[in-house]
Amino acid sequence: MSVRDQLIEAAARLYAEAGYRGATTRRIAGAAGVNEITLFRHFGSKDALIREAISRAESSLAPGAALPESPRDPFREVRDWARAHLADLRDRRSLIRTCMGETEEHPGIFSAENSPLAAAAKALGRYLRRLRENGLAKAPFDETAASTMLMGVLFADAMGRDIMPDMYRSDPDQALDQYVKLFLRAIGVGVRRGS
Repeated sequence: MSVRDQLIEAAARLYAEAGYRGATTRRIAGAAGVNEITLFRHFGSKDALIREAISRAESSLAPGAALPESPRDPFREVRDWARAHLADLRDRRSLIRTCMGETEEHPGIFSAENSPLAAAAKALGRYLRRLRENGLAKAPFDETAASTMLMGVLFADAMGRDIMPDMYRSDPDQALDQYVKLFLRAIGVGVRRGS
């Protein structure tokens, strides 16, 4: 692993653990096994390093299950897609929580508009349009609102399951199946028994 990659990895980890203030250049450099001068030589500033670390963490999201161009089994397709995105959210929840908590103080630290989550929501919206065009989704709905709704449920589960266990009592896989079933029913997709 290159020194640059070591610094990026250390910065992402320390930022997730301690936030912007706690992820000092001294701590990041120490965790990467280099001195601060090396950090500044590679990135110029802590801000540039943290931005790069967050951007790299976002771009490393697993592509997950792709939604097909020709929908055939909406429950399975959406569930597999949602499972992949939920797993990525859970894996990065510490970093996401830190970014959310520091958005006001450091508004440009990450680009929400071009994030993988925004791209996922847009891909879901396009899939929902295909469901409607193929006659599989019969209820009137707005694709953007519907995709935002499902993404919001996945996000809430990923961020809240470990800190609000009373709210998330069901098994994670069973909960995911229920989210998808409710979502599909809301947009007028028939869900077969046993699905």
